[in-house]
Amino acid sequence: MRTISVLGATGSVGEQTLDLIRRNAADWKVEVLTANSNVEKLAAAAREFGASVAVVADDRHLAALREALAGSGIEAAAGRRALCEAAGRPVDMTVAAIVGCAGLGPVMAAVEQGGTIALANKEALVSAGEVLTAAVTKHGATLLPTDSEHNAIFQCLQGGSIEDVRSITLTASGGPLRTVEDLSAVTPEQAIAHPNWDMGAKISVDSATMFNKGLELIEAHHLFPVGLDKIRIVVHPQSVIHSMVEYRDGSTLAQLGPSDMRVPIASCLAWPKRMDTPMAPLDLPAIGEMTFFHPDEERFPATRLAREAAEAGGAAPAVLNAANEIAVAAFLDRKIAFSRIAILVESVLDQGELPAAPRTLEEVLRVDEEARARATRILEPA
Repeated sequence: MRTISVLGATGSVGEQTLDLIRRNAADWKVEVLTANSNVEKLAAAAREFGASVAVVADDRHLAALREALAGSGIEAAAGRRALCEAAGRPVDMTVAAIVGCAGLGPVMAAVEQGGTIALANKEALVSAGEVLTAAVTKHGATLLPTDSEHNAIFQCLQGGSIEDVRSITLTASGGPLRTVEDLSAVTPEQAIAHPNWDMGAKISVDSATMFNKGLELIEAHHLFPVGLDKIRIVVHPQSVIHSMVEYRDGSTLAQLGPSDMRVPIASCLAWPKRMDTPMAPLDLPAIGEMTFFHPDEERFPATRLAREAAEAGGAAPAVLNAANEIAVAAFLDRKIAFSRIAILVESVLDQGELPAAPRTLEEVLRVDEEARARATRILEPA
């Protein structure tokens, strides 16, 4: 039996992770479950899986969590410090599924205890790539990519050498708005209605803007250091091929599968082996055809902005990520139009000299805070 912590247990990835643990209950002992503010779901999951501790990030909900866990023997805690302390408990595997830069501290705490981290929080590598990868090396941790695209690349590289890679191709569904003409009129409901994937609101909006793919490009740059010029993006609306690796001999390996996060999550949970999932076998004749397009960076400039930030390096990726989080939140609150998300991010990147390259977690968080303040100042007159 292996021990596991699930950070972000009430979100989409967290719930799908718990579904796989439920189906393989004899193999896992759940130690830590965390959530941002959903006490009801967190307490129910903690009771079901017999967690040792449950942590809610918003400390205003501590009393409610304690009440929900009364008599269970499960420790209840709250606040950012408690979240990082729980993430740092020694376990065999940590699933890091907290959305946004809020997950950076807990991810670092998990890395510092030297275990295996199934990383579903792309913002950690986007905002703190050099800092995080250095910590992984220092503490002897193992980082397993859980995003479907990066997990696909990881699988395609098994048995191969990164020195032999000619190119890496990240596939993108194009989201629900690829053929929508008037992007300025798009509502939050339209943006989160992803045609293939069941994801949370923020990630769904990122998919609609293509920022999700831009962030994934930066993440891939840190996970698979082949050079930015060798990492490509292609729109593949069917979402059957999750990514591809081309080798120097002309061979291209692709990972195919259903549009369900339980597949890459299972790949991480069982690594280096395999485990059963409830997914039906892939039926290629039923799919019929697969199509591919170049991204339209005029209508969806997010991938261009992300590549430029990655090329600039230093603090630029962290600024890009922070500005995007503010912009997406404003769009979901109906404060700005969908078409203004990328405009706001570019404005923040262009607004004066960027901070120096962060070298520590504390410096990354300061860059993040400053970029959020920049974005908010731009938003307020709108």
